[in-house]
Amino acid sequence: SLSPGDTSVLAGLYGPAEAKVSKELPDRAALEVLLRPKVGLPGVLERSREQLLRQTCEAVILGVLHPRTAISLVLQVLSDAGSLLSCCLNAACMALLDAGLPLATLFCGVTCALQPDGTILLDPTAQQEQEARAILTFAIASSERKVLMASTKGSCSVEEMQQCLVAAQRAATTIFQFYRDSVRRRYSKC
Repeated sequence: SLSPGDTSVLAGLYGPAEAKVSKELPDRAALEVLLRPKVGLPGVLERSREQLLRQTCEAVILGVLHPRTAISLVLQVLSDAGSLLSCCLNAACMALLDAGLPLATLFCGVTCALQPDGTILLDPTAQQEQEARAILTFAIASSERKVLMASTKGSCSVEEMQQCLVAAQRAATTIFQFYRDSVRRRYSKC
């Protein structure tokens, strides 16, 4: 369970397990990502976020080590107070890490809100997202801080997007330190 601020997402990872014949891939593991809203059934927005999450996870999972298997990642939204996609990305990475799946690199999600006056807010609340001119969410890889995924809503210039990316890459350092501290705490208890 990951909860930056008041946004909270519970992640569960199942697999690698035997895949159904219809979903089996001969050369790598098939990844399925399910995003469940707090209430009700998943809609178009959840399906869109599932696709972004799946593509990001597929970019780092070494699925060739587990051909003809299935991996299911289920994300349950417990509360949404803003920056939901980045919280889902962070929960997904922590679930992959905790499950011990082989990964090429770790990744994290960072959301930036570009305010009407041009200021950049990191990890915005739902209210700040509504007031923002643009919302940008990045998935940043731990190796070389490369961008694995970018999602934008609203309008911004190329320069503003670059500024948001630099701010997200700086914030990623703090998130990766949180990952290290969490893993250290978890495994030092054993």
